[in-house]
Amino acid sequence: MKSLLPLALCLVIASAFASEADSTQVLADSLEATFNYQHGEIKFENGIGTLNVPEGFRYLDPKQSEYVIHDLWGNPGGSGTLGMILPEEIGITEGAWAFIITYEEMGYVKDDDADDIDYDDLLEELQKETVEGNKEREKEGYEPITLVGWAAKPYYDKSKNVLHWAKEIKFGEAEESTLNYNVRILGRKGVLVLNAVASMNELPEVEKNIDPVLTSFSYGEGNKYSDFNPDVDEVAAWTIGGLVAGKVLAKVGILALLLKNIKLVGLAIVGAFAGIRKWFKKKVDPPAVRDIGGGTPEPPADSTPA
Repeated sequence: MKSLLPLALCLVIASAFASEADSTQVLADSLEATFNYQHGEIKFENGIGTLNVPEGFRYLDPKQSEYVIHDLWGNPGGSGTLGMILPEEIGITEGAWAFIITYEEMGYVKDDDADDIDYDDLLEELQKETVEGNKEREKEGYEPITLVGWAAKPYYDKSKNVLHWAKEIKFGEAEESTLNYNVRILGRKGVLVLNAVASMNELPEVEKNIDPVLTSFSYGEGNKYSDFNPDVDEVAAWTIGGLVAGKVLAKVGILALLLKNIKLVGLAIVGAFAGIRKWFKKKVDPPAVRDIGGGTPEPPADSTPA
C-alpha cells in the first residue's frame, strides 16, 4: 500500500494541466483499482464466527482496512479490526461509508438491565462528560466535540441478543454532523462490534442495511450467547447499560485499545475525498511534507466506546 504514495504523487504531477475535478477523479479511480475486495464467506480468526458478505456489499480484509482507516482516512490507528464491509456501488473515497468490524473478548455480557435503563438521563450524562473531555482533547491539539444527541435511541433486541444505538456528533466548527451507528452482537465470550460511520443524511441508508448485515454474521460453534456455561465461562464486568455508556470499559483497560480506532467516529467520511486532495496539495509543497493526511485526528466521545 505504501507504493500508492509515489504513484499518487506522479498522478498529480501528470494531471497538473487538467482540471482539479479531473485530476481527483483519476486519483480516486487509481486508488480503487488497488483494493482487493472479497465476496462470499469470510471466516474470522480464532473461530469467532463467519461473515457471509451480504448482497450489495463487499469486504476488505484487516490489512487493507487498516490502510484505509489509518493512511487514507487519517485515523491515528486502525489495527485490530476484523475488516470492513461497504456498499458495492460506493468507492472508498468520495461519499464513502462503511461498517467497521471488531471483536471485544470481554466475557459474557448479562442483559438483565436492558429494560431498566433511562437513556435520556444517560445521554445527559454523556454530554456532560463530553464537554469535560474536550479540555483534555484540546490540550492535545484536537478539535472539541459536541454530542448532539441520539440519532437512534438505544434498543436491545433480546430475541437476537443485539444492541443498537446511534449518536449524532459534531466536530469543531464543522457544518455537518457525523453519524456513528453502533451495533453489538452478544456472544458467549465477548461482543462483535459493528460501527457504521457516515454522514447524518445517510442514516436512512444505514438503517436500511442493518438487518442484512446482522443476518450475515454467525458465531462459531460453541461461541453463541446461548452457549454460555456459568460453571466455566467468565462474566463481563459490565452489562447492557455499560456497553452504551462505556465507563466500565475505561476502568478495565479497554479504553486504550479503543483509542487506536477512535477516529472512526471522529472523521466525517464524506470529507475523506477532500482530505485526499489536501494531501496531494501538501505533497507538492516541500515545507508541508510532514503534514500528511486528511485533517487533524479527532478523538470523539465514543472513546466510551465507539
